Amino acid sequence: MKHPKIPLAQTVVQLCKAKNIQHIVLSPGSRNAPLTIGFTHDPFFKCYSIVDERCAAFFALGIAQQIQKPVAVVCTSGSALLNYYPAIAEAFYSNIPVVVLSADRPKYLIGIGDGQTINQENIYKNHILYSANLKEDLAEDNALQKEKLPILKNTDKKSLNYTVLQEKIQEYNEEEINKAINISVSQKGPVHINIPFNEPLYDIVDEPSVNPKAFSLEKKENIIEDLSSYISLWNSSKRKLVLVGVNQPNTVEQKYLDILAQDDSVLVLTETTSNIHHERFIPGIDKLIAALNTQELNQLKPDILLTFGGLVVSKKIKKFLRDCNLKAHWHIGEHNANDTFFALQKVFSAPINTFFKTFLPLTNKVEGNYNALWLEAFNSRRENHEKYIKNIPFSDFKAFDIILKAVPNHSQLQVGNSSAIRYMQLFDLKNDINVFCNRGTSGIDGSTSTAIGAALASKQQTTFITGDLSFFYDSNALWNNYIPNNFRIIVVNNGGGGIFRILPGHKNTTNFDTFFETKHKLTSKQLCNMYGINYAKATNERELSIALDNFYSETRQPKLLEVFTPSTKNDDILLNYFKAIK
Repeated sequence: MKHPKIPLAQTVVQLCKAKNIQHIVLSPGSRNAPLTIGFTHDPFFKCYSIVDERCAAFFALGIAQQIQKPVAVVCTSGSALLNYYPAIAEAFYSNIPVVVLSADRPKYLIGIGDGQTINQENIYKNHILYSANLKEDLAEDNALQKEKLPILKNTDKKSLNYTVLQEKIQEYNEEEINKAINISVSQKGPVHINIPFNEPLYDIVDEPSVNPKAFSLEKKENIIEDLSSYISLWNSSKRKLVLVGVNQPNTVEQKYLDILAQDDSVLVLTETTSNIHHERFIPGIDKLIAALNTQELNQLKPDILLTFGGLVVSKKIKKFLRDCNLKAHWHIGEHNANDTFFALQKVFSAPINTFFKTFLPLTNKVEGNYNALWLEAFNSRRENHEKYIKNIPFSDFKAFDIILKAVPNHSQLQVGNSSAIRYMQLFDLKNDINVFCNRGTSGIDGSTSTAIGAALASKQQTTFITGDLSFFYDSNALWNNYIPNNFRIIVVNNGGGGIFRILPGHKNTTNFDTFFETKHKLTSKQLCNMYGINYAKATNERELSIALDNFYSETRQPKLLEVFTPSTKNDDILLNYFKAIK
């Protein structure tokens, strides 16, 4: 087997293998050639070549989102690793393990005007769990390096033992690589390993010259503290609201969900990205609370708010909970807890099932109508929802209704941000559909790339639903040789950023059209032709239903369905919806 000649490159590759980092997303470059050589010549690794670094990082994010293990991205020096930043921020806020392996120039070549060179050390410092800045291997034949390398400064050169120094450098690098990867695994998030290489970069050897040691991951004991005071408050409260954010499917054991559902004093609110279901839970938050008056909102106000999972989509529930002066907000989770509602009192740092296993057996059912009252109200909203849809013209709302009913059972939905994920919250999905969205930063960038990576890793039938601006923004995502043939894209094209039409502002002006809604007349057809994707379009309800009839049939190409909706109707239809369903 071929190996890069540079010991540092061998060390990185071998430790990634020892840590079972199998998926490696590479972007072309020269400075990272030693890493590319090492990863691509070892059959243990599954290597992917993605030219656009921003797309590469989101593609890796999608894989890691599904396998819940670190995925490595490898790039050259300079601005390449800056293009990773949006995905790194998303991984940071979504607790997704991604390992950035950035090649760099040696220290003595930084800051002197060399090409493709920036200050790479600690470049992600505000959005990274750990930054490892490795040291370059010593080369006895490089006189300039000996003069400039910081590790050799203030040392009696006559007494230098380069073998000893190289051993110390090797030891330091092994410790840093191990630490970074272990943090990514244990804390579920991104880490950055910056790796300086000197030329020559392309030399190959048949046998490695180093045998780095992998440090085992320290096992964390989940110790649940004394819960007596919290149990007492829980058992004496008649209105307990459980709000569930983003969750991986099958995160919470069903028996614990059943216990919560059977308590009349507990109301559980979920979103599509919560990926938990129960007939006594309410899966449409905005559908429930959007039209409530002041008196009704007071009836909904909880004595205790219990949250778990990641970030929440609904702005309406955030506003409500911030305004109602909560007395107690508790959060369950192993990662950083956000004080989203300005009332966070307690964080139970434990896996959700571990906490419920200890907590729920100590609770008592409290009689009341908190659950029944709002479940009845929500079921009424559901009936009115169906009546409203029957009477509206073709629009974003109508399109989502038709599209979501056609999504196959036991499949995966990847959803773009902005309007797409918000519309999703208004519909009841099949319980066996898993839903994912980049809600860490909620950006429109990278959603397509993430969906492709997720589809590749999950092997499930995957449908990606997105708006037009988000899709065109990440159009380089289709420059990808790994898109599964069963991957399906649905672009709801309303000719601009339709979400701005439902936000406060002066609509229907040249300024609004140009700088907010950003109207356009683009279509996806040419992109599909260029990238070999089967294209179809729909402009009305009948065309959409026909297009969906065979949309999921087996093909040798991925498919894209572009649904054109009228931009000037969508906002009124959505705003009127919340009035009509009460």
